[in-house]
Amino acid sequence: MTSPERGRHRDKSGAAGKSGGRRQGATRDGAAAGDGQRRSNSGSRGRPASIDAPREVARDVLRAVRERDAYANLVLPKLLRERRVSGRDAAFATELTYGACRSLGLLDAVIGACAGRTVEEIDGGLLDVLRLGVYQLLRTRVGAHAAVDTSVELARAAFGSGRAGFVNAVLRRAGERSPEEWVEELAPRDPVGHMAFEYAHPIWIAQAFADALGAEAGELRELLAADDERPSVHLVARPGAITAEELALVTGGEQGRWSPYSVYLDGGDPGDLEPVREGLAGVQDEGSQLVALALTRAELLGPDTGRWLDLCAGPGGKAALLGSLADIDGFHIDAVEPAEHRAELVRKTTRDLPVTIHVADGRDSGLTPGYDRILVDAPCTGLGALRRRPEARWRRTPADVRDLTVLQRELLTAAWDLLRPGGVVVYSTCSPHLPETVAVVADAVRRTGAEQLDSRELLPGVTDLGEGPSAQLWPHRHGTDAMFLAALRKPM
Repeated sequence: MTSPERGRHRDKSGAAGKSGGRRQGATRDGAAAGDGQRRSNSGSRGRPASIDAPREVARDVLRAVRERDAYANLVLPKLLRERRVSGRDAAFATELTYGACRSLGLLDAVIGACAGRTVEEIDGGLLDVLRLGVYQLLRTRVGAHAAVDTSVELARAAFGSGRAGFVNAVLRRAGERSPEEWVEELAPRDPVGHMAFEYAHPIWIAQAFADALGAEAGELRELLAADDERPSVHLVARPGAITAEELALVTGGEQGRWSPYSVYLDGGDPGDLEPVREGLAGVQDEGSQLVALALTRAELLGPDTGRWLDLCAGPGGKAALLGSLADIDGFHIDAVEPAEHRAELVRKTTRDLPVTIHVADGRDSGLTPGYDRILVDAPCTGLGALRRRPEARWRRTPADVRDLTVLQRELLTAAWDLLRPGGVVVYSTCSPHLPETVAVVADAVRRTGAEQLDSRELLPGVTDLGEGPSAQLWPHRHGTDAMFLAALRKPM
């Protein structure tokens, strides 16, 4: 029996983006999916004119992810532009790419069962084609005939008829059973393992989610299902520049539920929107917006002198929101980022705002203590953002947690030393994993004597945030990434 852990093989594949869900992925029916944009001639790299361009783009992104540990959300847009794939064909290529990468563990288990060998024993180029084909068969509405035939053509063009026959045989076996039948045959018997396989998550991540849900672990299936679906695009309206109502009208989006600055979009490229191009709005998950807002809402002891710090600022989304709010009151933000290329992203995101970027290690920033408010949005496993970065689920391992928790504790300690008496530090992670969240905070409280505020009060109107005093957002409850936050105040 093959487990979903099989997905993390030596190729370490993964990608960011959209999942098809179970039988809910592609927007085309079988015939339309087989009639995608074709290459107009055979001159490009010797490929025949019959190769389907959206599927070829998807195959090439999967190859980049497998061979170079590339990120699909960076490779795909470039290929779509270079090959002039647009409209419905671009949407179809996006669905295939992101969905296949997200579903890797399930796909590899089915491929292994049908091929009679492990995926490590299959040529990487053929494996890319097989993943693409099995994804279409099991997780989209693409017709079986189109899924098999187009995959065979991709294999024939690259490897010849012999290996194309292998692809044909594997895919026809895969198509003989429904997704539910494959899950029943290949999934582990224990409840958590079974759900992890069904919703394409490594078992250890599903178990981490169950542990974080605690008494509400019965919601695990709902959480995994939400984590396996395509997320909507969240925009943030820059305070003082545009309102969420205005942004929704301009973009055709819908105002968000929780943040007064959020707008939801069904899809499309937000970079094409005029408010985003002009810097009036940005792309930011609503959960991240709430974390930044919580910092501004926490009650201080003594006056707010307007000296704020974002200690882990890259790539700059929270720094920009904080900077916009600070600008209204004449306050100032210091933003720390150790990597120069990420610091440059912060500069671009916060241009024309009262934000000073410091290229430094947050654990030893050299800044002068005395800050009123400090945000520590610490580097983490990113388990809370798997909907948007699904390559992480197959690249992360439990071994990653140890080094990250050491870093998280060191950053929180450094922030505490920079905080003035009566000031507040908000610690957040884009992960619900208990060693990265409540354990880090509990250690800080024990060592420093910090007063832990009820973070739920800093998110007015947001429901189901847990038992407190920390707050936990969830995709299935709030439609956001699974952001964790805790607010600590330094005694006077």
